[in-house]
Amino acid sequence: MNDSVPALRAALAERGLDGFIVPRADEHLNEYIPASADRLRWLTGFTGSAGLAIVLADRAAFFTDGRYLLQAEAEVDPRIFTIRHSIEAPAEAWLRETLGKGQRIGYDPWLHGEEALARLSAAVASAGATIVPVEGNPVDTVWRGRPGVPSGRPVPHPIAFAGEEAAAKRARIGEAIAKAGAAAAVLTAPESIAWLLNIRGDDVPYNPVALAFAIAHADGRVALFIELSRLDATLHAHLGNAVTVEPPSGLAAALAALGAAKATVMVDPRSAPAWFAARLREAGATVLAEPDPVLLPKARKNAAEQEGARAAQRRDAAAIARFLAWFEREAPKGGLDELAAGEALLRFRARGEHFVGESFPAITGSGPNGAIIHYRATGATNRRIAKGDVFLLDSGAQYRDGTTDITRTLLVGEAAPALAEIADRFTRVLKGHIAIATLKFPKGIAGPHIEAQARRALWDVGLDYDHGTGHGVGSYLSVHEGPTGLSRAARPIALEPGMILSNEPGFYAPGRYGIRLENLLLVREETIAGAIKPFLGFETLTLAPFDRRLIVPSMLTEAERAWLDAYHARVLREIAPLVEPEVASWLRGACPTL
Repeated sequence: MNDSVPALRAALAERGLDGFIVPRADEHLNEYIPASADRLRWLTGFTGSAGLAIVLADRAAFFTDGRYLLQAEAEVDPRIFTIRHSIEAPAEAWLRETLGKGQRIGYDPWLHGEEALARLSAAVASAGATIVPVEGNPVDTVWRGRPGVPSGRPVPHPIAFAGEEAAAKRARIGEAIAKAGAAAAVLTAPESIAWLLNIRGDDVPYNPVALAFAIAHADGRVALFIELSRLDATLHAHLGNAVTVEPPSGLAAALAALGAAKATVMVDPRSAPAWFAARLREAGATVLAEPDPVLLPKARKNAAEQEGARAAQRRDAAAIARFLAWFEREAPKGGLDELAAGEALLRFRARGEHFVGESFPAITGSGPNGAIIHYRATGATNRRIAKGDVFLLDSGAQYRDGTTDITRTLLVGEAAPALAEIADRFTRVLKGHIAIATLKFPKGIAGPHIEAQARRALWDVGLDYDHGTGHGVGSYLSVHEGPTGLSRAARPIALEPGMILSNEPGFYAPGRYGIRLENLLLVREETIAGAIKPFLGFETLTLAPFDRRLIVPSMLTEAERAWLDAYHARVLREIAPLVEPEVASWLRGACPTL
């Protein structure tokens, strides 16, 4: 029985609290967080990247979305936590149902955005209870052996990869702040600060950022808040005189100064901790609840970033081809397991120029583990890969010129139980993938408007999948980048040229197998004869074959077959020259004409 929950309950009782909300978040509301901030994992054992727990004196609940529900059921103790689907049975509903009048529920204002906090606050109030901000997270007071906070050194990101000088970026963002009617903007997302200042770091696993805060001013000046000992002379010179550097302890005074000036300050209610807006209002500032002004400019990749993405994808494709050829030879022998497969892929990738590391923990799901949408093999779950298995491999890499993310579903050997069913599902997923890849749409259309295109072939026979179809991808930054996405849950922000998104429909048969097929796409302008308005479409960046053994050609339309043949011809043309002759020979067999 986990003793972390009793320890937390004792700490809450000492503070006069009846409960506490523990999200999986750090002080930047990142998806990927340092070990020192993974309070949810310490409390519950959950290792996924999206979840929230609520601990009361006599009961507790854990919430996550459909990507992680099976994982949560395996990792979170059901004797302690009621496990709920965060979309179908959200935390707010549980609070309304469970809390009693007069109860005091604590939260850490550094770990919740104002938008999410407003929903929790309304739910608590509707139950007649009170939500209380706490100073000093009570989890930290009882977490023995808590890891230390990151202390790496940020480094400049070369202009050859960034494509635009930081001074020009600061001026652009300053103009956007002024246009919004503000004097300054609080930046709490490390990816935004990394892009704006052309710096990178290693504070967070898989995400090359330095943990810092910043205040961007309308005149182009930026105040960067990071421990001074972490910066060397090279970085100071890179930042220049228009960027001042202060320790994080100076944040409160900087916000107070904005308040004293009666300034209007932009604060993103989704991505900024609620602490910032509260401090600014207390100091007399006007808070303008607007999205982080860096998000859209960062998402629109410039020419250098686009070319870097193409180069990184070709390099990554060579590593994937080497892996696939090796896997097809080795996996049917029965001596390979999930962890070994992931380690082999990492070795192939590490040979590539500009390689830094993985962009997320590789998902190597064999058989029933492939049905766990964001599965991660561990010593406890590691499964031997056997003939007849369906193997789902979702992986990516960070290169200094681009970020990759690819998923392929592979048949181990030439046959499998229920192969006809699996091939039917695989082909339906492939049809959805092609529908997105080939789509042309009017300028102004957003991801949620087109996402259903990927599901139609599954919906036709009563099937579906419980995750979004695509997410934004950064330029040697986060593999999951906002603000756009191909998802019903995404905000309806128009797709624009230069944006990079994933295209990853899937299907999952719990306890049996999982299928997902993912490429990265670059939004581009399209020329259509007779078009009455500007249209956009996608350039496919990822270059790797789909498993021909799982494709039912008769289920594809003539146009779908033509796209697939052209895609495989392109893979062969661009990647075969980059790999060894035996791998090139394998590619020729893996890229057939249907």
